[in-house]
Formats: sequence, structure tokens, C-alpha cells
Amino acid sequence: MEQIYKKYCKYVYKYLYTLTHNHELSEELMQETFYSAIKNINSFRNDCQIYSWLCQIAKNKWKNYQIKNNKIKIIEYDENIENWLTNDDTEESIEKIEIHNKIKNLDETSKKIINLRIFAGFTFKEIGQILNKSENWARVVFYRTKLNLKQNINNNSKKGETK
Repeated sequence: MEQIYKKYCKYVYKYLYTLTHNHELSEELMQETFYSAIKNINSFRNDCQIYSWLCQIAKNKWKNYQIKNNKIKIIEYDENIENWLTNDDTEESIEKIEIHNKIKNLDETSKKIINLRIFAGFTFKEIGQILNKSENWARVVFYRTKLNLKQNINNNSKKGETK
């Protein structure tokens, strides 16, 4: 189990950070995840990769934390939003807030992929493993989501110009 911890702890932490947006909480939940994994290693059925299994445990730890602390809704907060709001370039700030809001309004799968790729820095292979899909699937969904976001932003820009 020590080898598993050394190999996967940083990835489980990064995954939890995409959910919590909080370093201390991510660290705490990561420790709880590995503690549960050690206790329940016999329940691992080898029907998925150990990494996917650990991420599922981590996700359950996050959900349990939310329920326990009456925070049922997943926090959708980008810490960079404060920088965007205080930026001197008002047009750029508005554009970044629009992008942030568009990401917030994506379907759950697309939102997860965007968060895991852009904000947590996971590779497409890692994203595929986390979501029990292929690397190619993660690439395609990310690409389509990115195109969709660009198209929505461009359409909104054109609407603003015609007013």
C-alpha cells in the first residue's frame, strides 16, 4: 500500500483540489481516502484501475464532507475570479467572468473535464482514468467543449456589437 500511496497521492490530491478548491481540505480528504483504501483493500475487485478506485473513494469522501457540513452543493469557485475583478482592464475582466460563468453552466461531464484539464493540470490519459473512459474520449469531449465555449463567447460578442 505504501507504493500505491507514493505513486498516486499527488494525483488524488489534485483531483480533490479540483472539487474543493481548498489545499488544507484536499490534504485532509486525501489522507482519509488512503486510510479507507487501506481498510478496504480487500474490496478492490480489479475491475478498474487502482487510480480510478482511489478517485471514487476520494469523491465519496468529498460528498460525505459536504453532507456532514451542510454544504451539499459543490463549490464552484475559481480563486482567480478576485484577480479578474480587480484587473485594471475592464473589458478583459468582463470577458474572463463570462468565460467563468459559461464553464459553471456546462453539463457535469464537460465541467469536470475542463476543471481537471485546465485548473488541475491532469493529462487526457489521467482524466480518462478518473472518469473510467478512454484518453481519446477525454480529448474529444474537451475539444468539443472548448469549441462550444468559443462559439458561445463569439456569439455574445457579436450580439453586443449590434446593440
